[in-house]
Amino acid sequence: MKKKNPNIDSKQSLKDIYRRNRYAIDDRFVIRDGKKHRCAIICPGGGYSCVCSFVEGVPFARALNDMGISALIVYYRVRGKAKFPNPQDDLARAVKEIHEKSEEYHLDMTNYSVWGASAGGHLVGTFGTGEMGYSHYRLPKPGALILTYPVTSLEKEITHMGTRDNLIGKEASREVELKRSVYTNVDANYPPTFIWCGDADDTVPMENTLRMRKALEEMHIKHKCRIFPGVDHGVGLGIGTAAEGWIKEAIEFWELL
Repeated sequence: MKKKNPNIDSKQSLKDIYRRNRYAIDDRFVIRDGKKHRCAIICPGGGYSCVCSFVEGVPFARALNDMGISALIVYYRVRGKAKFPNPQDDLARAVKEIHEKSEEYHLDMTNYSVWGASAGGHLVGTFGTGEMGYSHYRLPKPGALILTYPVTSLEKEITHMGTRDNLIGKEASREVELKRSVYTNVDANYPPTFIWCGDADDTVPMENTLRMRKALEEMHIKHKCRIFPGVDHGVGLGIGTAAEGWIKEAIEFWELL
């Protein structure tokens, strides 16, 4: 009998496959006990071709719930509807709507965090920038960004090509690649950031994390970067790998801000 993968929610995978390609918020993981809880907003990955909540949405949300944190998962437009700035507009819309419902959801939004993995890491990374993110949309600055094996560059030589092509198009120029990358847009107002990847990532090169780390260092942004040995892409919570426990580290980073 095949052993169950603890990093994947198999029931959610079917829902993700058949979900309509449109904006939505999954609020099933708001803790509804009448008490106020901290808020984490999650953008799963999927190369801007799908939203893989089954690995980087629901499992993250459940782990956050176990630590007393309310979580909401954002479904953003993908594939033919993913052209910039549609996903960015969707994340901004979600943040605005979640803030507006904070009393209903009993959320403490004073230091909210935004989590993104892979292409979702690109989306969340852009949310930290002035031109493409919270400031552009006139939204409150996140207390922290949590980036899991993120795409931070759209440059052909180091990006994930599906992410790049879905967002900016196959014919995009070098200028557009740099303009819509994350690491090239880090400024002095960028939120504190926890970022990690594995050194065996064959999908999104580790260089994406290294360039982001350098950009954060150069702008003196509070951050923590972890690179785990032997870890590939798409491992989610990383249970059974060297990355296991990264989510607790990320929460500790966020809570100390």
